[in-house]
Amino acid sequence: MATTKTVAVVGAGLAGSEAALQLAHAGFHVTLHDIKPTQQSPAHHEPTFAEIVCSNSMGSLQPSSASGLLKQEMELLGCHLLTLAKQVAVPAGNALAVDRNAFTQLVTDTLHAHPNITVMCGEVTELPAADVVIVATGPLTTPALAQTLSKLVNREQLFFFDAASPILTRDSIDMSIAFVQDRYDKKVDSHLDDDQFASEDEGSYINCPFTQPQYEALVNFLNTAEKVPLKDFEKDTSFFESCVPVDELARRGVETLRYGPMKPKGLRNPHLPEGSFQQPYAVVQLRQDNREGTLYNIVGFQTNLKWGPQAEMIRLIPGLENADVVRFGVMHRNTYLHSPEVLQPTLQLKAHPHVLIAGQLTGTEGYTESIATGMWAGRNAICLLQGDAPLTLPKETMLGALLAYITRDEAAGKKFQPINSNWGIVPAISGVPRRVLKDKREKARLLGEQAITALTAWMQTHPASGAFKQAVGVTC
Repeated sequence: MATTKTVAVVGAGLAGSEAALQLAHAGFHVTLHDIKPTQQSPAHHEPTFAEIVCSNSMGSLQPSSASGLLKQEMELLGCHLLTLAKQVAVPAGNALAVDRNAFTQLVTDTLHAHPNITVMCGEVTELPAADVVIVATGPLTTPALAQTLSKLVNREQLFFFDAASPILTRDSIDMSIAFVQDRYDKKVDSHLDDDQFASEDEGSYINCPFTQPQYEALVNFLNTAEKVPLKDFEKDTSFFESCVPVDELARRGVETLRYGPMKPKGLRNPHLPEGSFQQPYAVVQLRQDNREGTLYNIVGFQTNLKWGPQAEMIRLIPGLENADVVRFGVMHRNTYLHSPEVLQPTLQLKAHPHVLIAGQLTGTEGYTESIATGMWAGRNAICLLQGDAPLTLPKETMLGALLAYITRDEAAGKKFQPINSNWGIVPAISGVPRRVLKDKREKARLLGEQAITALTAWMQTHPASGAFKQAVGVTC
């Protein structure tokens, strides 16, 4: 596709990498800017692009989940990073989890190998001079670029904390105490009661069971352990509720962890005698972190503790008394725009329509959501470069609902916090009896069907759908 127009993508994280690939595959030459490998943020460890730091899981693959539906939509729309992720996937039950190092290396190699992508390394402090610019610098946007964005939208930036869990070696886990099991021993969604289990005793998670005294000892430790001091700009900042540090959860009450990441529901301890009550009082779950299964991360245990206290905390977890920790948890700042005031559902800035925002800067959370917004920013950049009107997805779709939610007019002037994909943002289904919608599984199924039907119809009838599908190779 011959064109004299220029396009720049700033940031080669998940969103920026996806956006660049969308544009490059459509025939446009992309200049992709990233601070790596010359510099790294406090949360990153590798010189490669699209690095993931909080967990290696990209969420559920089940269509009965919001994240699973979002992935279905992204596949229909021709998402590139999902395809790459599946090439380096590791076992995770119903979830899509990847080998971290293999994934980031694969994405980096793919970007460098594409003839339509030129990678420029070094810090960007001002937006590049281009016909269309996509900014996808993520939660650790440098202060200089954050200042540029602040001036661009005429608003101060907002911050919250994101956190990464510790990672340890598989062979240092005491399996005479811990055990392998998925909740209810199922790899699909289940409505079984607590005392109903399948016969299979294999699963995707390693579980560390607690007695009540062990649990209370851990909570007491978390409430007294030394934490990393907050910088002045980080104080009085709220946590994103799906990634709250474990020490903050413990501070909220002695039972909070047991009803959160340490809930024992749907698990039984096979080390206890048959016929006894086998459900632990609480449980810590470990999830496979690399393809070889040699590394595991502690699910939900992102923390603000110093490294010494973190080591003590881990030793208080049954089965991890001798754990070999290869990376301690870290906390870092996150930066995002007040999207209801400054952003359109097309991901264009209201005041500067040639600038699009993608990833966590938009106020969306989650790996899949970052990739999805990068995909959509890339699509609308293609439209702008071709002289077409930007695209807005139906609100019945999960991605359309997410973009509509973060840019909704009624939130302008009010407090705005990041959000994941979830069923609560999708429009209600009309004409379905209320008693049917009380069944969460059935409601999710109907919402999923509604979304795919709406997306398929949109792709077939939208004025730009012909060129759109041709550019990305999607068939409906």
